[in-house]
Amino acid sequence: MESDTTFRRIKPFGTQNYVAQDTDGSWNRGVDNGYNGDPKRKPEVSLYLLREGLAASLVSVFILVLWGLVHLSLQQLVIGKPSGDFNAVRARQHLEKITSVGPRPVGSHENEVLTVGYLLEQIENIRVETAAGPHKVTVDVQRPTGTFSIDFLGGFTSFYDRVTNIAVRLEPKAGSQHFMLANCHFDTVANSPGASDDAVSCAVMLEVLHSLANQSTPLLHGVVFLFNGAEENILQASHGFITQHPWAKQVRAFINLEAAGVGGKEVVFQTGPENPWLVQAYVQAAKHPFASVVGQEVFQSGIIPSDTDFRIYRDFGNIPGIDLAFIENGFIYHTKYDTADRILTDSIQRAGDNILAVLKYLVNSEKLADSSEYRHGNMVFYDLLGVFVVAYPARVGTILNYMVATATFLYLAKKASMPGNGGGRYVRELACATGVAVLSWVVTLLSVLILALLVTLLGSSMFWYNHFYASICLYGAAATGKMVLIHTLAKNLYYGGVRLVELGDLYFDVSLLLWCCSLVWLTQQGLCSAYVPMLMVAFPLATRLLLAREFKNRGASLKYSVLYLLGLGLPYVHFMFLIWVVFEIFTPIMGRSGTEIPPEVVMATLVTLATIFLSSFFLHFIYLARSTKWILAGLASVFVVTFLMMSCGFLFPYSASPESPRPKRVFLQHTTRTFHNLQGQVESRDSGLWINSFDYTGIQHITPHIPDINDSIRTSCREDRPFCGYPWFLPVKFLSKKNWYLPAPEVSPSSPVEFSLLSREETSWGTVKMTFSVKGPSHMSLYLMPHRGAGLSTWSFGDGTPQFDLSGEYFVFYSRGLDAPSWIFWFEIQPPRDPDPSGPEGMISVAISTHYFFGQDSRTAQLEEVLRRFPSWAFPSSWVSTYDMYRY
Repeated sequence: MESDTTFRRIKPFGTQNYVAQDTDGSWNRGVDNGYNGDPKRKPEVSLYLLREGLAASLVSVFILVLWGLVHLSLQQLVIGKPSGDFNAVRARQHLEKITSVGPRPVGSHENEVLTVGYLLEQIENIRVETAAGPHKVTVDVQRPTGTFSIDFLGGFTSFYDRVTNIAVRLEPKAGSQHFMLANCHFDTVANSPGASDDAVSCAVMLEVLHSLANQSTPLLHGVVFLFNGAEENILQASHGFITQHPWAKQVRAFINLEAAGVGGKEVVFQTGPENPWLVQAYVQAAKHPFASVVGQEVFQSGIIPSDTDFRIYRDFGNIPGIDLAFIENGFIYHTKYDTADRILTDSIQRAGDNILAVLKYLVNSEKLADSSEYRHGNMVFYDLLGVFVVAYPARVGTILNYMVATATFLYLAKKASMPGNGGGRYVRELACATGVAVLSWVVTLLSVLILALLVTLLGSSMFWYNHFYASICLYGAAATGKMVLIHTLAKNLYYGGVRLVELGDLYFDVSLLLWCCSLVWLTQQGLCSAYVPMLMVAFPLATRLLLAREFKNRGASLKYSVLYLLGLGLPYVHFMFLIWVVFEIFTPIMGRSGTEIPPEVVMATLVTLATIFLSSFFLHFIYLARSTKWILAGLASVFVVTFLMMSCGFLFPYSASPESPRPKRVFLQHTTRTFHNLQGQVESRDSGLWINSFDYTGIQHITPHIPDINDSIRTSCREDRPFCGYPWFLPVKFLSKKNWYLPAPEVSPSSPVEFSLLSREETSWGTVKMTFSVKGPSHMSLYLMPHRGAGLSTWSFGDGTPQFDLSGEYFVFYSRGLDAPSWIFWFEIQPPRDPDPSGPEGMISVAISTHYFFGQDSRTAQLEEVLRRFPSWAFPSSWVSTYDMYRY
């Protein structure tokens, strides 16, 4: 037992050599257990060590096989034969018809008339077809008006007027008191046909409605299918339904269908809040399960700049639900490339199979009638390669996590208590080795971040955007090489006289300890994601215990090494799937995250962390290998070749490939800005093309194609003007501080904005109340900037409490459907006691911007001329806008 637990250095002892029996020719002869054949060192047992090439091959094959399994599982969209209950061909016809009208912004004829007309026609066909059956179908077209505040994007307030909802109620003819809600949205952002976001979900819902309505057996409860027409306007239509529609009071739970990518598998990425019965229903009913509580906790942490109607139903309706979304190929999400032909029929089939099965299960569940009774607790849930889902209550997960942690500490405590480890010798060595491992992580991360800074300074940011594996070859090779180098130096210099088998044993314990510490910490934080380190502790520990005798007797034999890797297979394949999800989500996000977040830092950090986590239980092999010089040489070669290709410009970040486009996103607004003084007179006026790059590279790749757009027209923020004096569509100026303004002729929309102050009165409590009227296009933004010393006390939006954004200004997002009246609003402002003589005149600056997303007003000759000059790999989303500022 001592050889398994005692950590000691080999002392010179005569000149006797020992040659271990070489049974398969694939291992080094024992001699000195890996210490350069020094005849002065005498090994005490005959233990095999790994050849360097074989060690590298084993680990490489292991990683590649598991990565291949992950991708194979992702390609298997439909497992088994469809039951026939859901007709994907018919759903595809709906998808193609909806997207054929083109982009569908709120207020457009395409959204409010054509799409609404088609949906109503199809719903009526289903109603007529199933009229003789056991169910009844009721349709209601809702056009709500409302307002609310939300902390998304730093915080802003939303106002909507007569947006469109199509609500369809399916229930037994005897009626129902309890309903499930299925939600999709048919509107789109400007300039995108929105096949995945979210026409395919509406097509799926139409076919699910058709299938459920044709059931010969009556459903126990009912379903409300909500086709909402204003989600891209930051969740407005769902708010109108859940707060105003009479059917909303009978909704007990919901399923929301969304997209953050195009096609592939739809993943359950958030559930609840609480209500574990919903997860259990998905697990039991879904035909092709695909779910992760890790995605839920990452999404709800707020680090992903996105949100869904799930938030509205949860916060304003206080009802639980399931959020599903397509996440693959987010590069073309919200672009012109989001077309129906890019969505595979199998993707539609699997989504339809799952939604139909889960809805059918829930509407026949007794739990739906009183969901509050089952509200307590959360669920740990995750799928294994899409084959099946593991799910259990969070409290069971806590017990399981602590059991695994206890087993680990008992294992380590037993080793510390073995003979030869008196006086805390093993504990000291374990602590020292842990320090070496953590130091290697810190040094590796810092080194790779310095490399990322160098790449940024070379002007090669986002070289991996169109060449993902180049980031692995550059940052992954650098991270792996740095860690191997540090541990090789530790092995040869610090541990110069220590037997390698004992070092390998020790560093396995280090990896186990570090994962166990993360397991305990995540469990104490109440995070369901703690199941990940639980798997990364339980399986290696069990494997190690089962192979203890083999390792003790033969060291790193071929049998031991293969079985050791097989024991890591399940946790590693699941962990690699999670790594795929992270890169699948965050890599495309870097193309729309603004000019302020350095993408190289993000990508380098993600790759390095993935390398560190994956390498944890491979440290074992670094110390069991006789040498690492060829491994280091190979990693260095990969790094150098990739760096040269990147620095020489061979890895261009964008692509116009029809099969796999990687467009650069640019927003252009042809705008006219007018600034008024305190007396209402025009102080200044200008017009131009206001250009926003929505990734870090700015316009460096655009300038060679359009020389007029260069850094000489770079514009800066005017702090004395609301939102810098530019027509921001959403309050994202903190993400995109680098903007360009190219002078251009004035815009003349056929329906210009009408903005007027209706009244101004001083209240008895010392504030000034101002009431305004606005008449303009379907999308407008209102900005309020109180001057120093002044403050808004109340207003007509939301709950009456002004909601300011990160910069302390106030942003109100306005949209409307058809035939909406003038927008009337008011606010009360507390005048400053001591006006700032150096600041702007008056108490407050008020600005209104208009956005013409569709129709004849959305284009100008100058805008069209510039758009024609953009390269094919760019996606310039453009429209006409105006900006008018007033001081009061």
